[in-house]
Amino acid sequence: MNILYPFQFKQNFFELVWGGNRLKPLKGLPADDKRIGESWEVSAVPGKESYVANGPLEGYSLPRLAEEYGALLLGNKVVKMYGRKFPLLVKFIDAAKDLSIQVHPDDELAKARHNCSGKTEMWFVMDAQPGAYLYSGFSTPISKYEYEKRVEDGSICDVLARHEVKRGDVFFIPAGRVHAICGGIMVAEVQQSSDITYRIFDYNRPGLDGKPRQLHTEYAKDALDYKVYDNYRSDYEYKVNKPVAMTESPYFTVKRHVINRSFHRKLFKYDSFVIYMCLHGDCKIELRSTEGFGGMMPAIREIELTKGNSCLIPYACADVNLVPNNPDHITELLEVYIDNKNFN
Repeated sequence: MNILYPFQFKQNFFELVWGGNRLKPLKGLPADDKRIGESWEVSAVPGKESYVANGPLEGYSLPRLAEEYGALLLGNKVVKMYGRKFPLLVKFIDAAKDLSIQVHPDDELAKARHNCSGKTEMWFVMDAQPGAYLYSGFSTPISKYEYEKRVEDGSICDVLARHEVKRGDVFFIPAGRVHAICGGIMVAEVQQSSDITYRIFDYNRPGLDGKPRQLHTEYAKDALDYKVYDNYRSDYEYKVNKPVAMTESPYFTVKRHVINRSFHRKLFKYDSFVIYMCLHGDCKIELRSTEGFGGMMPAIREIELTKGNSCLIPYACADVNLVPNNPDHITELLEVYIDNKNFN
């Protein structure tokens, strides 16, 4: 077997009716007239898998890596929880227009209906035009009966919590919470590995094929959390050269790194793979030790991570240096892993 190493993946874009034209330029690629709504950075969703772009395992799919390498890639406790299946999906999203009002089922409901996991997610707002907003949660309590009536008459948005946003805002979206990203916003999204979405309301617009997009009003009715909460936005501190936790949950932890110097991250204690998403600047990611391999030498010890791209660090080499290429400028990264130390 080849020894694992930091993985980079081939581009995986999706054209959507609400998509824009900012994701390719974000990655330093030429823009075109396609409405690219999503870039799936690290995915094991069937039919939308990520494929390795670097090193001797180039061309391997992420599900194949997870199946063949098990705990060396995922971590022992991740395998215990999820088997040899990669449990997360991370994306960049460019919403030129409003996404549908939607909700995702929790694990129990998704298992019963679709034999898959539920979908809890988080958003980090990378860019927002002046006045841009999104929906997260209800602003007033409603019943299932009122929900059905408001979907029918098109007034469902009147009872949703609307939040004006700016760069750096974070929203945690547990399964069951009604939500929608609206036009003029670009986000980094971290979620459970699930493609199950219940579309509640879609503004009566056609899809890319000219036909109305399917709604899932009945399915959504039983998936929704109708409670009203005091705060839907996640609060955190801005710090330089210190990891800042923005989302901590049993499904995933997301930390923000704003750095202008080399930064050491030894994460074996979490017993998990690690994903880095580069939001700004560029850096090298250097393997610092091969402790997880018993001292064996991996095929690649260093990669370049540029703006708009992501990488996967296997559990077995989750001891790295994050080294900005230009210390006169800030490099900004999201760090994603499953916290098996504090939540299990």
